[in-house]
Amino acid sequence: MKKRLPLILLTVAGFTFNTSELMPIGLLSDIADDFEVTEARAGLIISVYAWMVALLSLPLTLWFARMDFRRLMLWVVGIFAVSHLGSVLSTSYWQLMASRIGVAAAHSVFWSIAPSMAVAVSPGHQRATALSAMVAGGGIALIAGLPLGRVLGLVAGWRVTFGVLGMLAALLFFGLRASLPPLPQAADGESRGSILRHVVTCRPLLMIYLITAVIVTGHYTGYSYIEPFMYKVVGMPEQTITLTLALFGVAGLIGSWVTSRYFPRHPRSLITISCFGLPAMLLLLLPVSAAGLAPLALLCIAWGMAMTVYNISFQNEIILFAPSHSAVAMSIYSGIFNLGIGSGAFVGGFVCDAGLMPHIGYIGGLISLSAAIYALFRFIPKMKI
Repeated sequence: MKKRLPLILLTVAGFTFNTSELMPIGLLSDIADDFEVTEARAGLIISVYAWMVALLSLPLTLWFARMDFRRLMLWVVGIFAVSHLGSVLSTSYWQLMASRIGVAAAHSVFWSIAPSMAVAVSPGHQRATALSAMVAGGGIALIAGLPLGRVLGLVAGWRVTFGVLGMLAALLFFGLRASLPPLPQAADGESRGSILRHVVTCRPLLMIYLITAVIVTGHYTGYSYIEPFMYKVVGMPEQTITLTLALFGVAGLIGSWVTSRYFPRHPRSLITISCFGLPAMLLLLLPVSAAGLAPLALLCIAWGMAMTVYNISFQNEIILFAPSHSAVAMSIYSGIFNLGIGSGAFVGGFVCDAGLMPHIGYIGGLISLSAAIYALFRFIPKMKI
């Protein structure tokens, strides 16, 4: 148990960071009401957060490329906790935005270094298992963090939700401080320019980044506004929306298990299925939602599984293509992933403002489909197995 404690704490940290990033999705209407802004403007909190992660991931990771992973992680978790205190105390929309930018700065470094740290502290350096555990933390954020945060926000206010996350981060700080061993970064002797040059000249990595930018934009075009979609288009009561959002998290755990078990033997099949599964679920969102709650629940499970399998599979590929520069390669992936989140939330907000909320699935699905087709013909044949 003691040997596994660092991985467990990193997984809980992944849960906490993902819960914080996703929380505004479940409380978008309440945040908008509190600051007397539209839902589309409140949605900019999601977009700006994601864009800041995209902007900061690479420069911050390069800046701290020689710092011991343990020390860097403690700084990251500490800044995350303090920034949540700022969210709780915010008295205006722009103060909340500023505090969220602080959280985004911590997030940008966390997901750049956490996967590599998880692999390093795992028994036997079991890459697929460690990465699945980290992504499972994100899945639990969808199952427990997002729905419970939504319920807590509806009962006590969204500020209480962010306050609880800040307290959890403070506890994680002390747990990681006591349990993490020193973890020097693998590329400690190389210059920042040499590290970056190795990553950006790797053609398969560039393909991964392009596919991710487009497919995640499509995914979050629909997913960022799934709460108002269910409420206004489908007509779901709030309790049912909370339960349906939890299904994404259940699917995330299933997807983590599937990837951990089958990716080593069937990597091409899993990546192909996840790349095409995402646009398929988006394109089916409106017609399936009209068919009833049970079909919509099944769609949400398949949608969540596809996103989880996609994320873990491509992180596996990144570490295979850049084993000694994984922190920088992962920072670019994290930045581009969040660029896709921000772009998707922005596109979704534009669609909603134009009165086309029922069609967000079609628009997001077509965006993701273009990336899936590119992956099928250009990247998947060149995968490193």
